[in-house]
Amino acid sequence: MKIKNHSHTCLMISVVIMVVALVMSLFGYGINLGLDFAGGLNIRYDMGESFTQEDVKNALQAQGITDHTITVSGENASVLQVRIPQLEDERRVQDLQTALENSLLPKYPRMDISTGTSNYVGPIAGAALVRNAVLSVLLATVLMLIYIAIRFDVNSGIAAVIGLIHDVLIMLSFMVLLRNVIQMNSSFIAAMLTIVGYSINNTIVIFDRIRENHSKPAFAHLPREEVVNTSIKESMGRTIGATITTLLTICTLYILGVESIREFSLPIIIGVVSGIYSANMINGYVWAFLEGRRKNRKKAVGKRKPAKA
Repeated sequence: MKIKNHSHTCLMISVVIMVVALVMSLFGYGINLGLDFAGGLNIRYDMGESFTQEDVKNALQAQGITDHTITVSGENASVLQVRIPQLEDERRVQDLQTALENSLLPKYPRMDISTGTSNYVGPIAGAALVRNAVLSVLLATVLMLIYIAIRFDVNSGIAAVIGLIHDVLIMLSFMVLLRNVIQMNSSFIAAMLTIVGYSINNTIVIFDRIRENHSKPAFAHLPREEVVNTSIKESMGRTIGATITTLLTICTLYILGVESIREFSLPIIIGVVSGIYSANMINGYVWAFLEGRRKNRKKAVGKRKPAKA
């Protein structure tokens, strides 16, 4: 089986996905930021029966809350979730929750207030989480670059980091495209860091095979892209086996897991697919391109050197 270089086509597909996500964001349909990032209050109750959203809306308006989102879930549409993006004081949380219970209990006596939950995140905490998320990804990327540059070479490190940036951007792009399916919370940061490690592991396996083949006399006169093609082909069995095993596990978590597990597993699924895609179809060819440029520069410098008398 001959692996052809489709890196240009693959990069174009990735660029189209990113551009579509960017345009959606510019028109106000960006990432659906969850409570952890956007801040605010989230209240959840099991009403024990189906309920009318209008009753919940009236109870909130009685407390002066007009900016809110009401979500209905559960097998019998009996789970109420209220999202209030703007709440000026954390001390209002308990009073608001008590008033909501007092208003809804007479109409819905099966409402389970003992298991009701309320989570409040202030704007400062949300901003700090975003900042720490960006710093953690940048730090991981820099350390990966240093590690691969030491273990292989600088061009390998650059190619691997380009792959990591690609995977992170694809994950963010799909968070925009799937904004009606999933919201971004702190679990996304864990998923993103997990994918950074998973993706770099696949890249290292292929780069190790590239280095091994590149040093063989039989490959000495072959184009670097051909070395990359052969290395990917030789690693394909391991890649397919590891990917299927991982995806089976993560897909099972997404199908059977609760909402918080799904918020973690869906970005992982996207990242695993993107990581395999970039490791096999992009990163090695980026290395071949960078190595080709380095070789051409060396030739150009050699030609400019004056001949010795």
